[in-house]
Amino acid sequence: MGVLQTAERSSNLDPSENVVFQRHLIAYKEAAKLVGGITLEVGCGEGYGINELAPKCTKYIALDKFDTYISTKNKLQNNIEFIQTEVPPLKGIANNSVDYVVTFQVIEHIKDDNFFLSEIKRVLKPGGKLIMTTPNILMTLTRSPWHIREYNPKQMHEIVLNVFDNIELKGVFGNAKVMEYYEKNKESVSRITKWDIFNMQHWMPRWILRIPYDILNRFNRHYLQDANNQLVASVTYKDYHITKSADNCLDHFVIATK
Repeated sequence: MGVLQTAERSSNLDPSENVVFQRHLIAYKEAAKLVGGITLEVGCGEGYGINELAPKCTKYIALDKFDTYISTKNKLQNNIEFIQTEVPPLKGIANNSVDYVVTFQVIEHIKDDNFFLSEIKRVLKPGGKLIMTTPNILMTLTRSPWHIREYNPKQMHEIVLNVFDNIELKGVFGNAKVMEYYEKNKESVSRITKWDIFNMQHWMPRWILRIPYDILNRFNRHYLQDANNQLVASVTYKDYHITKSADNCLDHFVIATK
């Protein structure tokens, strides 16, 4: 078992994170087919999407509240810019100035999701597109104290429709291999949450739950890797696909046009 870490971000550096990492990577692969011109990524995280998106753009702007290696990498590539700031608002981004906004696994962390989407619409050029993912609460195994909320497909459609008139709601789905891991994960999580006899995960303040959640989450993923190493290591982004939304999608995949 590897060293336990805290933080919700997925990384390709930890083998136990592979199934989640590949689930995020398929979204970048799909976005790379769509983006071009000036592309803004809101919540770039560790920056592993840069290799997928930046080559497709005349300019790639990465925005995150934490510093990242992109802030040094952009000194080497003149079409890359990094902005460190919390969102919303989208500070430093002018009205009608970008062709695409990519934001993956971010909106669930934002207190005012309507304002967040409105800011994205503000910076998009007419005809510009938002490409967004966020977890489907119907497939979530336990409450994440890092998330302010999650959405079912109907809620996802409605919140985006509050701001954008033209939207396409898709979902990220896994094949049999991915769903085998999902079921094993579900069983493992159930063995942990059965001890929560007072249902504390649903009513305790999020800030109290974050550290125990992170520790147990990391422990669980390392346990699943140890018990199912071949399965965990064999999953690639090709084991996921993006198609029309349904209740059993793992993530929502939204394309909205200004």
